[in-house]
Amino acid sequence: MTSLVVRHNARAATTDELAPLAFAGYAHFTAMQVRGGKARGLDLHLERLRSASMELFGSALPDERVRSSLRAAVEAGPADVSLTATMYSSPGEFSATGMQAEPEVLVRTGPPASGPAGPLRLATAEYDRFLPALKHVGEVAKTYLMRQAVKDGFDDAAFVDRRGRLSEATIWNLAFWDGDAVVWPDAEMLLGTTMGIVRRRLDRLGVPQRVQQITPADLPALAGAVVMNSWTPGVAVHQIGPTPIPEAPRFLALLHQAYEAEPLTAF
Repeated sequence: MTSLVVRHNARAATTDELAPLAFAGYAHFTAMQVRGGKARGLDLHLERLRSASMELFGSALPDERVRSSLRAAVEAGPADVSLTATMYSSPGEFSATGMQAEPEVLVRTGPPASGPAGPLRLATAEYDRFLPALKHVGEVAKTYLMRQAVKDGFDDAAFVDRRGRLSEATIWNLAFWDGDAVVWPDAEMLLGTTMGIVRRRLDRLGVPQRVQQITPADLPALAGAVVMNSWTPGVAVHQIGPTPIPEAPRFLALLHQAYEAEPLTAF
C-alpha cells in the first residue's frame, strides 16, 4: 500500500482538479503526523483550518466535512503517514470573484517523518512574515533564507523581526529553557499545533512556562533552546547566530514527555 494519497473533497483527486493548483498560491494548510491511523491535537488542526479559512475566504467548512476528507485519505493509505490538508478557493488568486466562496480541501499523505536528529545551528535573518498567524502557502522567503543559512555553514535560520525579537524559524517554532521554566518568544508568529499540544500538556505536568520577548542579546542568559514542528516536539539547538547555546537534555526530555502525553485521536 502506497503512502502517497491525494484526496480532493474526500474523493480521489483527478488531474483536471490538481492542474490549476500547480500555479496557485492563495491557500492555507495544516500538517500532522498520523500514527496507527490517528493524530495528536486534532482539535488544534481543525481550529487552525477553520480560523484561517474565515480570514482568507470569509467562510469555513464544517469540522465534520474536514474530518471526513482527512479520514478518507488516512483510510486509503498505511497506518503511519505524514498528512497535509490544504484549503483553497476554486476561483483562485488575483481575482475578487473568490470572495465569500466556500473553500475546498485537498489532502495529501506521504511517508511518515520525525525530523532531523540535531543538534542544529541556526543563522539569524531579519524577516517578518506576512500574516504570521496563518500557515499559508507560497512563502518563498522561508526556503530562500534556509538555503542562505546552509550556504553560510548553518543548518537553518531563525527570524528576527523588525523590533529585534526572535520570533520563529523557517518551518519551526522556537522554545527556550532558563533552567527551571520553558520560555516562549513574545512576537508575531504562527502558533504551531505541536507548540499548542506541548503547552497544554506542560501545564498539566506542572512545568513552569512564560512568554517573553527574546532578542539575540538575551541568548547568553538562557540554558537551552529547541525547534519544534509537526515532525517533532523538540530538536536541540546549540547555536543561534554567533551565540552558543548550552545542551539541555532535561528540557528536551520534558518536551517529548509532554507531547507523548497527548492522546492520539481518530479522524
